[in-house]
Amino acid sequence: MTLSTLLLALAVIFIVAFVVGLSKARGLARGAPRSLHSRPGFYGGYLALWTVLPALFVVLIWASASPLVIDRLVRAELPPEAQAQSEGQIALIMGTIRSIAQGLPVMTAAETDEIRANPQKAREILGKSGVVLAADPQPFMLDRAQQLIDLTSFSRLAITGIATLLAVLGFSYAFTRIARTLRARNIVESITLAGLIAASTVAILTTAGIVLSVLFESLQFFHSVNLWEFLFGTVWDPRFSAPGRSGGAEGQFGLVPLLWGTLFISAIALLVAVPLGLYSAIYMSEYAAPRVRAVAKPLLEVLAGIPTIVYGFFALITVGPFLRDTGAHLGLDIAATSALSAGLVMGIMIIPFVSSLSDDIISAVPQALREGSYGLGATKSETIRRVVLPAALPGIVGAVLLAGSRAVGETMIVVLAAGIAANLTFNPFESVTTITVKIVSQLTGDLQFNTPQTLVAFALGLTLFLVTLALNVYALHIVRKYRELYE
Repeated sequence: MTLSTLLLALAVIFIVAFVVGLSKARGLARGAPRSLHSRPGFYGGYLALWTVLPALFVVLIWASASPLVIDRLVRAELPPEAQAQSEGQIALIMGTIRSIAQGLPVMTAAETDEIRANPQKAREILGKSGVVLAADPQPFMLDRAQQLIDLTSFSRLAITGIATLLAVLGFSYAFTRIARTLRARNIVESITLAGLIAASTVAILTTAGIVLSVLFESLQFFHSVNLWEFLFGTVWDPRFSAPGRSGGAEGQFGLVPLLWGTLFISAIALLVAVPLGLYSAIYMSEYAAPRVRAVAKPLLEVLAGIPTIVYGFFALITVGPFLRDTGAHLGLDIAATSALSAGLVMGIMIIPFVSSLSDDIISAVPQALREGSYGLGATKSETIRRVVLPAALPGIVGAVLLAGSRAVGETMIVVLAAGIAANLTFNPFESVTTITVKIVSQLTGDLQFNTPQTLVAFALGLTLFLVTLALNVYALHIVRKYRELYE
């Protein structure tokens, strides 16, 4: 039984156990409905949780551990000449074995011996299953693929039996304990609380894992490249240098052009998105009729649902050429791929992040503040400027921060609209690039993973993380400052 089928079966068992527990609780309550400690639904939940949770816990452990165990067992049976090769070659062999195992049908012993003697036939069989190999599989690969199939089948059969046994034992134990005095509600709520804590822990551990993985790889990069040269270098040339080229054998990894390009394009985007988004929010929350607001707000939020690659195409084939031609008429030299083009299109993309959140925040300002301002003789515009916006400022700062974070992390628009040239320039009409674009470019290709050209991507990611963290800390300071003033 596959993992998806097993999980579906556990879901069905959960529903059945819940119905059985609910029925038994209602039977106990007949004639004396107040004699039950908890409502009948909690008894059903108690029985369902005891039936499914132990089995589900074991299934999840099996799903994460069994592929590793099976791979180790198969790898241990490789012939000595295969095990003597490099790790990369062994990984390639194991990948081929997995592909063969996915494409081989269920065969008899005679058929297995036949394809072992004729690898060309095995390749034809795999081709019919959609598995394409560059060369005929070696006999030991076919043997290990068959071993992989057998181990996987045995593993699935074993976990199905264990999960079934645990479900039966859990159901029997919980069913016999259901009584009027059972504190089912307390038990179910405790399990629910434990689940919520586990979910929070997973989120925290995931964040810590991401940070630590990026940090360790960055430290490995800084063993090869000087930290000072990375942070304050003004030349980005990570390629291996030819004889006579400056920068040594490992190239130059100056961060400044990439960081400047990221902040430059993000600043242009915010200069477009913040005024338009904030004015849109003020209009929809303070001036627009309910019917207009019901139409305008969803239409504005459609911008957030457009894929970024579509924005990139729009910038590449429409905005960039338009700016170039307009600049030519005005005597300005504007490149078709420029920081201005990327910033304008990115600003349009993040308008909903500012407008929608700001609209909700402004609408949440108590009406009593507005009425008090009107009572003192202020006009509507004066009330908005001097009462509503200051009261909503912490939330507006959060909306702008979210928009800024979205702009800092954008990649596709920059690739298509601003180019990939790492230029240190203050001219918005020239091509620049960002940190995210270079992270993608450094992690693609045929370079070895432990080279500075690849590890620099983690250093760039750590830098981007620290920049975003600094923005969040500053925004939190602003929020706390004005919250103390208006609360």
